[in-house]
Amino acid sequence: MKEYFNNSTSNSAGLEQVDNYFWNIPNLNIYTATVPDRMHHLDLGLFKYQIEFTTELLKLKPEKLVDDMNKGIAKISRHSGLKVFKKGVQSLSRLTASEYRDMMKIMVFVVDGLYSEDLSNVYVKWNEMYLLSRLENFKESDLQDFQKAINDWGNIFIKLFRDISRPNLKFPKLHSWIYHIVDTIREHGAINGYTTETYESLHKIYVKIPYRLSNKKDVEKQIMENIRCRAIVMRNHVKKTKTPVAFTYTAKLFDFNFSEVIINEHRDNPKLNKNMSKGFAKFIDCLNSYLKLLNTTSEDCRIKIYSSVTLKNGAILRAVDNFHDRPWFSNIAINMDIEELSDYQTDNGICYAQTLLITEIRLPNKSTPLHLALVQWYDFKSEITPFVYGCPLLELVELYNFIEIEAIEDIVHVISRFDKTNEHFVLELDHQKYLMITKSGLPFRIQLSGVKYYPTRDGGKCIPFIFRPKSPTLWLGVASMSSWFNGTCNISSEIHILVLPLQTEVLP
Repeated sequence: MKEYFNNSTSNSAGLEQVDNYFWNIPNLNIYTATVPDRMHHLDLGLFKYQIEFTTELLKLKPEKLVDDMNKGIAKISRHSGLKVFKKGVQSLSRLTASEYRDMMKIMVFVVDGLYSEDLSNVYVKWNEMYLLSRLENFKESDLQDFQKAINDWGNIFIKLFRDISRPNLKFPKLHSWIYHIVDTIREHGAINGYTTETYESLHKIYVKIPYRLSNKKDVEKQIMENIRCRAIVMRNHVKKTKTPVAFTYTAKLFDFNFSEVIINEHRDNPKLNKNMSKGFAKFIDCLNSYLKLLNTTSEDCRIKIYSSVTLKNGAILRAVDNFHDRPWFSNIAINMDIEELSDYQTDNGICYAQTLLITEIRLPNKSTPLHLALVQWYDFKSEITPFVYGCPLLELVELYNFIEIEAIEDIVHVISRFDKTNEHFVLELDHQKYLMITKSGLPFRIQLSGVKYYPTRDGGKCIPFIFRPKSPTLWLGVASMSSWFNGTCNISSEIHILVLPLQTEVLP
């Protein structure tokens, strides 16, 4: 920066021609004295600017596009772990870093078709760049990819918002990010270490909370006593880990012996949500088709219908017309059998469906009940362009089936395309999570969704996921497999990983 200032070329680098006081202090390089942290640089910095500039850009149009954007944000469907902004973006200054991260996941769909293709692309490129910024280990090739992602985002960002920003985008965070962050990573390592967010958490736990618990007299002494007591409790407390139990049902909605009359009564009940009514309309045909495969009939079977059930991975599957004053019918990912893959267009072996009814069915000649979900299937909107913004673009089709709840891989977040009819995006909710794993010296970058950490018996951590390599032969030396590998492996940071079936994507 000093060189730009001395040569009077600050404008070419997006800087103001301003002298920096720290340049005159000997033996001090102010730019290496501190390391950028992602929370303030990106979450509360550049992304906040991007939202603000988007709002200002939309205000330039005579149409009420800002209102359309806020309505789109409010329409985003519920999903576990995602904050829903019911009133749109009312006050950006009140949003936390976590809430901005939730905004990152949905904004590309909110602005889809709202203004221009560049506005959608700037959020697509932002997500690509943000994902790479979360890597724990960088090789030189990763840094080159990261710099390219930064440049791709920066070019669109500057093109869109140069005239919107009063200082013409001449602010330090943008300059520092585009020109210096990669060199900073080369020198100091990944920006995921001890960032401001870490220190703020420590301050909250060990200063702010103990202070509030004190009576404001001899504060330091009381804080130290509180910390000492906390340490003793944590050292002697052994927390019992709870493993999620599959097929734990909650809130029984209906309980009846199989009867066409009863099912038709529920179908015609005007108080039921349209999805639940649709489920009852398809119930008899779908159940008979399923039981036909088992060489049995629906005669004398007992049917219980619930609002939710816990899946094998701990996620909660819901099909209820009133959950906190709003309907919630979960969308799911189903891992198709290898023999069936050639019959469907799939997303790496995954098909998607919407849950209509969650049932437990007891047959008179069976000792164990059937755990089934009645679903309506999604299909790809187009075979030519099955993916938009890197996400599957789907449509609901008139195809219904009972499936085993055990066959459900995970809950997925489906967002309807606001300006289209029956077009839906599958949002990779936890696509910000990355890990590096190595096989025979060859690194692979794994993108995880539904990431949860579970303690192991030896005190370590395990992360459930499934790894589907593009080329199965990469893993033939590890396990005998046909299309993907389930097992255990280690990543470069020496955290033990337990590989379980959850949706993932292998990045190039």
